[in-house]
Amino acid sequence: VMRALVLGAACGGGEVGTTATLYQTRGRGPAASGPRRRSQVHWIYLAIAIAAEVVGTSSLKASAGFTKLGPSLMVLAGYGVAFLFLSLTLERIPVGVGYAIWSGAGVTLIALIGWLVYGEKLDPAAIAGMALIVAGVVVLNLFSKTAAH
Repeated sequence: VMRALVLGAACGGGEVGTTATLYQTRGRGPAASGPRRRSQVHWIYLAIAIAAEVVGTSSLKASAGFTKLGPSLMVLAGYGVAFLFLSLTLERIPVGVGYAIWSGAGVTLIALIGWLVYGEKLDPAAIAGMALIVAGVVVLNLFSKTAAH
């Protein structure tokens, strides 16, 4: 934040301390990146949000009800990073689409981690449900005009 404030004040234009000012001082602002790059970075933010949510949720079981410090800190850090990057994602991607992808991918990945790491069983209905979630995410990304590409 301090670096953004200093860089924002040094550049002399735009709002002091904003993310846009920081990007402009590094040559990554709207004029430098073009519309395609600006929209693509939000999909990267969404991937980071999904990964962080998976780390946080996976650590919940290991935290043993927040009685173990390391996993408990992983839960807090994971969710903190997840919500930060989800909020950045929602600057460009509609909330319904972004949240559907975030939660759907998270549910599917957590179920797979539960199966692989914790030995939890997945019956045919669970597998079919996850396949439908993945199919829904694919349909949203490929065919929906709502999803900002």
